[in-house]
Amino acid sequence: MSTNTRPRPNNLNPTPPPPPFVINILDHNLPYDTHNLYDITLDTNTTIQTLLTISPTHVDTWFLETQRLHLPSPTTVGLDIEWRPNSQRGQDNPTATLQLCINNRCLVFQIIHSPYIPESLLTFLANPNNRCVGVGIEADAEKLLEDYNIHVANFVDLRNLAADVFNDRDMLRTGIKTLAQRVLGKVVEKPQRITRSRWDNQWLNEDQVKYATIDAYVSFEIGRRLYSNRVIL
Repeated sequence: MSTNTRPRPNNLNPTPPPPPFVINILDHNLPYDTHNLYDITLDTNTTIQTLLTISPTHVDTWFLETQRLHLPSPTTVGLDIEWRPNSQRGQDNPTATLQLCINNRCLVFQIIHSPYIPESLLTFLANPNNRCVGVGIEADAEKLLEDYNIHVANFVDLRNLAADVFNDRDMLRTGIKTLAQRVLGKVVEKPQRITRSRWDNQWLNEDQVKYATIDAYVSFEIGRRLYSNRVIL
């Protein structure tokens, strides 16, 4: 009898999924009805400064401060939008928040409660040197145009960009969670209690602010790494 045995397939130790981001939020609790500031920390080593506002004036200030960073051209911008979930067939609730993220600075503009659309925002998004990135971003750009006549001149779907960088057409069918795992080596959690929450509320809670910030920041960071070829292969 042969004593040789075949090695068993090693299915007992599959590759574990990457860890989720560890997210902490510091609420500055500013005593204003128009805006608030948050510091959102990822994994203790990345802090994102988020401005939450309904005020066109504070949007203007955010863009002025952002321009002082001497950003490269084209500038990569993470873009995302949220709206109150549609509960009936044929319903199309307007965009409630617009999120923009550049480097570690994020703007969460509660556009639905703003008295008007600031010219600084219109000019920024209409500038083709500002390259907005996201997943499904074409639909977001179309909704901004339909809801508020905001034109996004230059937008790139991260799925198309990832498919080109990785030479993998399967990336065209992925979402932000898969892209984050592939490019950043991190899990992005998207609980439905937040994604389908009331984004049209006058006051967003901390979970909504975290989610809105992380979605835009992750889009920015994925785009930045793909364009610089700094990806996890």
